[in-house]
Amino acid sequence: MMIGTGIRDVSATSLEGAPPRAPGYFDEATETMPRAQLADLQWQKLQAMLAELWGRNRFYTDKWKAAGVQASDIKSLADLARLPMTTKSELMADQAAHGPFGRNLTYPVDAYVRMHQTSGTTGEPLKVMDTEASWDWFGRCWGHVLAGAGVTTGDRLFMAFGFGPFIGFWSAVEGARKVGAVMIPGGGRDSMQRLELMRSAGATVLCCTPTYALRLAEVAREAGFDLSTIPVHATVHAGEPGANIPATKKRIEESWSARCFDHAGASEVGAHSFECHLQPGGTHLIESEFIAEVIDPSTGMPVAPGERGELVITNLGRWGYPAIRYRTGDLVVVNLDRCGCGRTSLRFEGGILGRADDMVTVRGVNVYPAGVENIIRKFREVDEFRITVKKVKQLDEMDIEVELCQSADRDVAHEIAVKLDSMLAFRPSVRHVAANTLPRFEMKAKRFHVHRE
Repeated sequence: MMIGTGIRDVSATSLEGAPPRAPGYFDEATETMPRAQLADLQWQKLQAMLAELWGRNRFYTDKWKAAGVQASDIKSLADLARLPMTTKSELMADQAAHGPFGRNLTYPVDAYVRMHQTSGTTGEPLKVMDTEASWDWFGRCWGHVLAGAGVTTGDRLFMAFGFGPFIGFWSAVEGARKVGAVMIPGGGRDSMQRLELMRSAGATVLCCTPTYALRLAEVAREAGFDLSTIPVHATVHAGEPGANIPATKKRIEESWSARCFDHAGASEVGAHSFECHLQPGGTHLIESEFIAEVIDPSTGMPVAPGERGELVITNLGRWGYPAIRYRTGDLVVVNLDRCGCGRTSLRFEGGILGRADDMVTVRGVNVYPAGVENIIRKFREVDEFRITVKKVKQLDEMDIEVELCQSADRDVAHEIAVKLDSMLAFRPSVRHVAANTLPRFEMKAKRFHVHRE
């Protein structure tokens, strides 16, 4: 039941007494639903949610009134476009003006059971709140992520995560509970201790950032620890891009002798997309729980399937802290073809391709960090790297520092420069630095820096 309303939360479906799930599915009925029926389900959930928010959620009620629209004006999915888009900067400003949690709370604060926050790699982190119902919804979204990676009741998931206020893998813990797998917390330990615990507990699935999966492999190599003694068959990633970058995915899979699965989401939105076991080159949107739009980031106008644009997303089950037409800043390309796995949901080709605000123009060339990483990660000799763009005598320069493994030939730095020259049409400076010079990351990695002052 919805808090204080007596209205049933149509976004929630009880899993108690449910029949066994088909392999690879979390909810086969909705994941394989014909698209017309899926649209009907989305409309049912959207209609109920908007009615619940109107007059209760001050952030959205005031925002919609200012735009001259009210919840009852939305009479179809097509009418969703009448509502104004939401940006993170708006939520941040609202929270600063109405601290500590802002007005994007549909219910009184004492109705909430969880507080988490964004990673805060740039600026002040945004606090997000969840009721019992919305946290259960978040866990079910992660259930889709894990089931898509083939996780079952027979698995033991190791969470290589420090469990701070960043929402990170807290929601993955709930997902593990939803699929009935054993969850092994890995907080409060260094990398070597985590490897030992994974081995002693017989971990079969590793959940962490792509960066940290490679870091664990690096630590294992340096310590002479045999990763094959850990029976991991899959790694599931969140918190940063990487698992969708072909060279990074390949390196993780080779290091762990396991399949690497990508996932996308955000603290303020939820876990919205995942790779299925076929990994057809993209991630499935959980369309029973999210509505996606793709726009030109410059004009705000919709783009057609197959064209790159910015993902705008509406979550349908987090009524306590909703995100309505939220501009994620993530760049995607939509594919509506049915996947060989049987799912009818739309897919994002290549997953999240980058961020609209990540692109940096260097000497007239548009440079995306993910594209540069894809080249660097193809060189197995590179353990870690850092990229800095700066002005030198009014000319942009890109400086790349690389840490190489002990047996590497230092000429690899030159080879990387040549390879990047062919991709970028200018040659960056690539230089080798001493071992352990560059920072290591457990959560979101920050490898790309711009200093033009």
